[in-house]
This record gives sequence, C-alpha cells and structure tokens, in this order.
Amino acid sequence: MQRHSSLENAADLAAVAALLQIGAEIGVDQLLDSGGTFSAADLAKVADLPQAGTDDYLAALVAAGLVVDTEIPNRFQVAEDYPDWRYASGYVSWSLSANGPFLDHAREFLVDRDAAARAHQRNGRRVAVSSRWIGARAFYPPIVDRVAAAGARHVADLGAGAGGLLIKLLGQDPARTGVALDCSGAACAAAREAAVAAGVDGRLQVVERTVESLVDDQGPVEGANVVLACFVMHDIVADAAVAKGVLGACRDALAPGGFMAVADAVSYASQPAERKFSALFTYLHASFMSVTLPTEGQWLDTFQAAGFSKTEYVPLGTPGARLFVAVK
Repeated sequence: MQRHSSLENAADLAAVAALLQIGAEIGVDQLLDSGGTFSAADLAKVADLPQAGTDDYLAALVAAGLVVDTEIPNRFQVAEDYPDWRYASGYVSWSLSANGPFLDHAREFLVDRDAAARAHQRNGRRVAVSSRWIGARAFYPPIVDRVAAAGARHVADLGAGAGGLLIKLLGQDPARTGVALDCSGAACAAAREAAVAAGVDGRLQVVERTVESLVDDQGPVEGANVVLACFVMHDIVADAAVAKGVLGACRDALAPGGFMAVADAVSYASQPAERKFSALFTYLHASFMSVTLPTEGQWLDTFQAAGFSKTEYVPLGTPGARLFVAVK
C-alpha cells in the first residue's frame, strides 16, 4: 500500500487510526502486532475486559478488513496489509492523540507555555506506541541493518519508548543484549510488557531515567557497542552544554569500535514529500515543547563538539528525519 497522501484515503485512514488507537488503549496492540493467531477469548484475556466488550471490538476489526478468519475455527489473525495501515495510522496517532494536550489546550500553551505544560502533560504510552508504529517501517530498518552489519552484541537505546526497536534487535540475534532507557514510567511499563510478549525479557534491561542523567552516571550505556537514540536527542541539543555532556558521556562509554546512531528531525524540511509533517513536527516542538529543532549542519556541529571523530547522515522514511551515525 502506498503512503496515504491521497484525499480519497482520508476516511479509511481516519477509521483505521481510531480502531487501532482503541486497541492500544485497551492493551491489545501487542497481540495484534505480533501477527500470530488468536481467539476472541485471547483478546479478552489480554485486555482484561469482559468478552462481550472485546467481541464487539473484534467484530469491528473484522468488518474493517483489519482482522481475518483463519483455517482454524474461531481463530483470527491480522490481515496481510495490517502493517501498512498500522504504519500510516502511526502518523495520525502521534499527531492527534500523543499530542492531544497541545491541541486541546492550544490557547493556554500559547498564552503561558510553562504553566500549561505543568497542567497538561502528554501520555507517555501514547507517544511510545505511535512512535513504534511509525518507526517499525520508517526508521527501524536502516538502524537494524547498521547494528547487524557491525555485529553489535550489546545495544543501549535512549528514549526507548515501548522498546520496539530493541526488541526487534534482540529477536534478530539470540546472543544480543540491550538496555532500554526512558524517563516515562508508562513507556517503560509498555517496554517490559512487550519484552515478555516477545520472549526477550531476560536479555533486556529497562531503566526509568532521563537521558540527561547519563552525564553523571554512564552506567546504562557503559560498554555498549552501539548507542541508539530515536527522536529524543532534539530535546537535548537545544542546550549546547547539556548536549555536549550527554553525547560526550555516550562517546566515552562506547566499547572500542562502537558508534552512536541518532534518528531525529531537522527543522522545517523543505522537500515536497517532507514539508507538511515536518512543519507540524517543527511547530509543535517549538511552540508547545520549547524545543527548537536543529538544522542538519547544527546536528553535525553538535556531534563534533562532543568529540566524535566522524559523523555521517542519510534521510529516513519519516518526513524531515535523518539518521546520524557518529563514530567514536
């Protein structure tokens, strides 16, 4: 399925995004995302809800063509194009649900941003889930390829959210271990749940801490072959001293031959295929989160100031996103 840029697909995408968001809210997103078969009873058990309620939800998924019957009676699985719809829905979920407090209280934020930020905070789980839906297709693959090519055995992910990227990496190599660091308790809980569901919880350590805390304690990244950071470093680089401290700590903690891979956004990307989502991403961060996104050149300068010997970057699938690979 092509990216949903056509107006003819707007109603379909809106409907699917809402249905999948409901699934995330009742906690069955991991079951659906697994691609395995399941029964109506399985859905109710995972959701911890009366089966009558989840039966209605399952019926809606089947009617929408997102879930189909299998050859086994009373067992279901997601449709072949489910991953495509999930990816497209991720942008809707991130824009409207994960950032709901900004939209619902826009006037308050534009009058007194600090007061509004204290009163209306984003839901960490919603941010993590929508980011995973987008990332699984848009920026996970090139990172996974880099980690695999390097033969990395220990990987740390900063701002790991629901842990989707690390879980994919751990599933790829049974000898690989990982550390998922995130400041959101809800995101950490989602990561632990996902790790158990994927059977990699014995090799994944989840740490609830801020990225900034690495300046004083490098423990979570110590000895990593690769340190990953997906759409979290833009919160750091606005302060040159903090950016130098965090990135420098990561550089120092890397194992010999290690590297840091940062997937993040640049300010107001101007290419036609990027400009709309990039405009929203840039504006929300500047006006509601007090974060001014760097240009590509500013990103490169930041890595150089932190002591990395070489940094290269390539565009990513997410509009306005770049993958920066910094070598120790």
